[in-house]
Amino acid sequence: MEEPHRRIRAVHTASTVTVYQAYSPHIGQPAAREGRFPPAWKRDRMTWIKPSFLWMMYRCGWGAKAGQETVLAVEVTRDGFEWALRHACLSSYVRGVHPDRATWQRQVKRAPARVQWDPERDLHLRPLAYRSLQLGLCGEAVRRYADEWTVGISDVTPLAHEIHALVSGGDLDAAARLLPQEHPYPAADELLANLRP
Repeated sequence: MEEPHRRIRAVHTASTVTVYQAYSPHIGQPAAREGRFPPAWKRDRMTWIKPSFLWMMYRCGWGAKAGQETVLAVEVTRDGFEWALRHACLSSYVRGVHPDRATWQRQVKRAPARVQWDPERDLHLRPLAYRSLQLGLCGEAVRRYADEWTVGISDVTPLAHEIHALVSGGDLDAAARLLPQEHPYPAADELLANLRP
């Protein structure tokens, strides 16, 4: 079956969704150890969460990019994730979705979350024809993410390195078997009504 052009695919349970972020070890390692973000983690900055493991690998270079050496899987409540989507605005102006650029600018200034759709990636991190969600959190959403929504944080850097080694060695089948099993997120159509260009 052909993939829709824009869809949320994620590891999810009845109550949680897994998203990915990458940080320097001085933030990532304490976060994984304590299951919460350390004081060095900045609450006053926008933070981007990604339900797609391979898009995170593309962004952090399999955990090799400076400042992104620790890859985290962050388990958040579905209630929180859906709150962010309901309060989100597209990160760029799209004619037809927004009445005009000024309206979009007002919305994006007020919104505590932003949605961006970027090409999903294959195991070689090449862009695919369909897109995956990136969710930017700021202000109230960042505080809720850190203090209310996050139920667990784990360090998946070793998994990233293992999959990368298999890809580099040409064993794509073994690499694919290790990937987190991401499935279409339920209720996404209603949540994304105003977030699909």
